[in-house]
Amino acid sequence: MDKRHIVISGQRGVGKSTLIEKLLREIEVPVRGFFTRSTPRNEEGFHSIYIFRPTDRERKMSRANHIGDCDGRNRTINLDVFETVGVEFLREGFHDTTTSSVIAMDELGFMETEARTFCETALSCFDGDRHVLATIKAYLSTEFLDAVRSHPKTEVFDITVENRDELYERLRTRILRWNEEFRSAR
Repeated sequence: MDKRHIVISGQRGVGKSTLIEKLLREIEVPVRGFFTRSTPRNEEGFHSIYIFRPTDRERKMSRANHIGDCDGRNRTINLDVFETVGVEFLREGFHDTTTSSVIAMDELGFMETEARTFCETALSCFDGDRHVLATIKAYLSTEFLDAVRSHPKTEVFDITVENRDELYERLRTRILRWNEEFRSAR
């Protein structure tokens, strides 16, 4: 079976988000899906996390896109944001009938585990024919994350500080093939 989707797996701080952003700049079709971003950690390690569309140039942090807070040990999760905003962002990707598109998911982790509709929607993106480019935390094992990693259309690439430049070149070649596929489908 064709491995249509790329999942980049790695520890915090190795460059998963930087790599996916560099790869997405190579894509010649619209990018749908979501990005998550954190506020800077304070002295206790506390930070807030927000969800955005890839196309959001101005990333406003508000209650409407606030998915939770974490201090390394304790966390609060706003499941309703995953189940509404997150699901909406993902559905835009696989319901886009006007053009080819790529679905980005940066980052899949522990917070959405209890967001059943979000997880089902994300997995349905992996079931579909649109290419998915995602990042995932390497050390977490949940039913949802394990399903993403083992999906038959998904190839997982481990990123480290040492291999990230080589991995970019390797994955860039795959992205350029996606562009050829998009052009031939027009």
